[in-house]
Amino acid sequence: MKLEVHVKKDHAEAMNSIISKIKDYINFKNLEPDDKLPSERMLSEKFGVSRSSVREAIQRLEYYGILKSIPQSGTFVANIGVIAMNGIIDDILELEDFNFKSLVETRILLELKTVRLAALRRTDDDLRKIKAALEAYTTKVLNGEDAVQEDLLFHLAIAKASGNATINNLMLIITPEIITNFGKYHVCDDNLATIGIKEHTDIYEAIIAQNPQLAKQKMKEHFKALYQYCYNIE
Repeated sequence: MKLEVHVKKDHAEAMNSIISKIKDYINFKNLEPDDKLPSERMLSEKFGVSRSSVREAIQRLEYYGILKSIPQSGTFVANIGVIAMNGIIDDILELEDFNFKSLVETRILLELKTVRLAALRRTDDDLRKIKAALEAYTTKVLNGEDAVQEDLLFHLAIAKASGNATINNLMLIITPEIITNFGKYHVCDDNLATIGIKEHTDIYEAIIAQNPQLAKQKMKEHFKALYQYCYNIE
């Protein structure tokens, strides 16, 4: 177990190093929203790392809305200001990969609030986005595919529906880190993913009904695995 933890820590440190280098490159080149980054091959050569490592770092920054990849076109800086971009990346780099308890506890507090607000404030457009994420998650799970990103999108759609930009930004910072590590450490097995379909559906229906109390209760039930993961992790 200790060897495994050291390997994961080394990987996290390597990933943070690449993310930091991408940040420095964007700042040095004064790249603005919609400016294109060099290819993965060019960045891997520039940073002296593998293309797969660069790809993983880019995907992580995409999770946080820093970069956006367009098929057959490349990777671009997202529509975000330099100060905000640097602040978010600094927050990402400061996250302690092995202190999940604090992240999980924070997420629980945030999501119990966001789901109540979403039930009260959701628009028809919000409902469409939550439903789309739910359907994408369901399809992946029923096909036996990994649905980590779809799970992420479902929860972020609810956060956006809360109408609170600050809470939404906090969710953008911590939720991808938690959900990604759920998949990485195989916390959510196939059975839990299948159960998640019903739990997500119950939450969605409570938001449709504009019932904040029910929405909060369904989210608490959905967090059972989170609580277990938080307090059983070594």
